[in-house]
Amino acid sequence: MTAKTRSHWKEYGTALCATLITATAGTCYGWPSPTLSYLQSASSLIPTTSDERSWIASIMILCSALTPIPSAYFADRFGRKTALLLGAIPFILGWVLVIVAKSVAVLYVARMFSGLGYGIVYTVAPMYTGEIATSEVRGALSTLITLMNKVGILSQFCIGPFVTMRTLAAINLILPITFVITFIFLPESPYYYLKFERSERAERALKNLRSGDIRLELKNIEINVQEDMKNRGSWGDLLSEATYRKALWISLGVFTIQQLCGSAAVIAYAQGIFEATESHIEPYQASIYLGCVQVATCCLSVILVDRVGRKPLLLLSALGVGLMNGVIGTYFYFYLTNKASVTHLHWLPITALLIYIVCYAVGLSTVPYVIIGEMFPTNVKLYASCVAHIYTGISMFAVQKLFQVVDDAFGIYTVFWGFSVFSILGLFFMLAVLPETKGKSFACIQAQLRRDVARDNASKLMTVEY
Repeated sequence: MTAKTRSHWKEYGTALCATLITATAGTCYGWPSPTLSYLQSASSLIPTTSDERSWIASIMILCSALTPIPSAYFADRFGRKTALLLGAIPFILGWVLVIVAKSVAVLYVARMFSGLGYGIVYTVAPMYTGEIATSEVRGALSTLITLMNKVGILSQFCIGPFVTMRTLAAINLILPITFVITFIFLPESPYYYLKFERSERAERALKNLRSGDIRLELKNIEINVQEDMKNRGSWGDLLSEATYRKALWISLGVFTIQQLCGSAAVIAYAQGIFEATESHIEPYQASIYLGCVQVATCCLSVILVDRVGRKPLLLLSALGVGLMNGVIGTYFYFYLTNKASVTHLHWLPITALLIYIVCYAVGLSTVPYVIIGEMFPTNVKLYASCVAHIYTGISMFAVQKLFQVVDDAFGIYTVFWGFSVFSILGLFFMLAVLPETKGKSFACIQAQLRRDVARDNASKLMTVEY
């Protein structure tokens, strides 16, 4: 085994331990699917209304929008490692509250704590994995964050239907505690140490992450950090600099497509959706199939993102989820208006949802986080990441909350048709404006964005003159 291969294995091992906390976030994300079905059953010890269940599902994501800015500041001041360890605390408190909950109000508070942890994790984890990775595996390690999240979701689909709500919470509590015990021994980001001129600590951290001679890489990191410190960015730069503005517009556009294709609602209400189809397969079994397919496809995405490229995966993903949303919506329309006409198609909704998950997981689920990490230079990346995560949290909350509202008011088919329209519109958006960043350095990506901005300005000038 070469030194380069050993280094890559070390990077993957470190990232795997670090992303245990994103698996914890995944358990919080997938927990409503089996739990909401229990809460609406006759055996529930905490009776809930339809509106209360939608709040239980969505309030976590709303609260996740509160922590990106303070957690980014904390990570920049006290270190990425310390911030991630801090992020485990709200998860632990959240699961403890679920274990002792005897009212809907306590469940709300538990989900709020989980949301705070969710926001910390998805702000800091991409920073940490991006800074410990070499360029050869940067894309794969970035998608590993999402893969571990899907593993956490799958665990809820597999365990939730067979245990009580409190037992499930107790099992989930093991994960953040394990993360703290293992991650506390891992190195801090060498970028963070060099930012505060702690060269010896940076060297020790890099030695723990690499095999072989690290002197050249350490020097290159030091030069990059010094350059970034000379060109310190600000929140205002995201809007005042044309290149950053374009990158932000493109990134938020991709995240909009990610959310408006309906993924957050499909995961949170998966078991309820399968119950509505009256398929021959048990709803919990269908949810497990969905989770397994999601994890397997995310593994495929980790392999493909640095080989096929970012843009082709996103385009394929948007097309697939758009078509499947349309199929699911059409099935539910006929199911609710002329049930006899689709009785023989009982297999269609679960098949379409599984294909939907494959298409979503291979691109829209993972690649947007790679895009946000590559479209901005280091001096403004932190600010862009905060904006993206706040925006995503609010969008995800809206999708999860409004799913139940629109379903109750206009029918579930209306929801899926809406998801289909947004997905197809997103396909054309990415086809028109999204650049390919595979295999390009940060400098090359910025140069391409500057050329695109110059071309856009020239086109506007010609239009005005005409």
